[in-house]
Amino acid sequence: MSSRQCPALLIAAPASGQGKTTVTAALARLHSRAGKRVRVFKCGPDFLDPMILARASGAPVYQLDLWMVGEEACRRLLWQAAGEADLILIEGVMGLFDGAPSAADLARRFGVPVLGVIDAGAMAQTFGALAHGLAHFQADLPFAGVLANRTGSERHNGILRDSLPAGMRWFGGLPRSAALELPRRHLGLIQAEELADLDIRLDAAADALLASAGELLPDPVSFAAPVAQAIEPLLSGVRIGLGRDTSFAFLYQANLDLLRALGAELVFFSPLADQALPDVHSLYLPGGYPELHLQALAGNRPMLQAIREHQGTGKPVLAECGGMLYLLETLTDKQGESAELLGLLPGSARMQPRLAALALQQVELPEGALRGHTYHHSVLDCTEVPLARGVCPNGKPVAEAVYRRGRLTASYIHFYLPSNPRAAAELLLP
Repeated sequence: MSSRQCPALLIAAPASGQGKTTVTAALARLHSRAGKRVRVFKCGPDFLDPMILARASGAPVYQLDLWMVGEEACRRLLWQAAGEADLILIEGVMGLFDGAPSAADLARRFGVPVLGVIDAGAMAQTFGALAHGLAHFQADLPFAGVLANRTGSERHNGILRDSLPAGMRWFGGLPRSAALELPRRHLGLIQAEELADLDIRLDAAADALLASAGELLPDPVSFAAPVAQAIEPLLSGVRIGLGRDTSFAFLYQANLDLLRALGAELVFFSPLADQALPDVHSLYLPGGYPELHLQALAGNRPMLQAIREHQGTGKPVLAECGGMLYLLETLTDKQGESAELLGLLPGSARMQPRLAALALQQVELPEGALRGHTYHHSVLDCTEVPLARGVCPNGKPVAEAVYRRGRLTASYIHFYLPSNPRAAAELLLP
């Protein structure tokens, strides 16, 4: 296999909340509607931003993370994208240099130039100082230029552009406008499927970008060929039922790809709306927002009974975060309203306004080590003795429990299944 070339940018910022997703989505929509094949990636373990970016680009979005995904798997994903795309966009995570590994680490590792997005809403010439700092804080960082977000006028754009150091490229400015902003809730952006006007917002952002800077295309980047990978069909003939609706939607695209590569047939169903399980051997209940649909989930008694019967006959169940909350006896939302759910895991959980945990995790299971991340606002009270606990590679005091009852495995951890394909197969093998 030989290296491949494709224009690429990593969109980063000095901090969270600067508008990285809006800018990345605007770039993706601008170029995709011009007929270019655009592939978008997201730094880190986020689920919500990729939903928006997939709508903007018209193609699935994958995570890139040097620890959770691994350097070689990141290289494989980028190389595959370079073979089928006219443009690769990578949305960063947090601030450009924040975290370990950071978005800057990823940019340096693969030679992808950084586009710095700066919220300039209350800023003038200091914009140039921030741009200079982003470009030169690390001497070996490839840097493409900057884009101003939430600008006030064309005159404001001119002031910001004129403040830039000599030779720094200006990628334009997006105006401050409620029509361009992406609405949020407690775990981040609102899911793409819940935004009826999402395409209108994406087109408006693309139009604003086009008016400000035109269809700027970055320089090509050379992506080295990965090591060949062979996946054994360990799940050949296995039908896996995946809960997927507005309650349960936090799924890595790479997890779905892996399960199919392992030979599984994936059958999607809605715990909210469906009255029965599909004919499946195993269940996968991913994370999401069960707390926003408590009464509908609790009121769908045929589905609750079908899942109880599935687990009661010894068939595998894998439940992550929101999927685990669905297994509990009761769940209480932020307004204090409670509902009785599956009762397959003893205990209850309560939503709270403040973040309860956010960390990368690795856990040693009998099936092998799996990596992933945790991010939740609920607090769990469970009497079950944990099978194992996660460890954070960055030293955070977060050690999420993994619970096991028969063939049921549940945790707050969102597992990145390609981190150990054999362990993933064993969790879901009937």
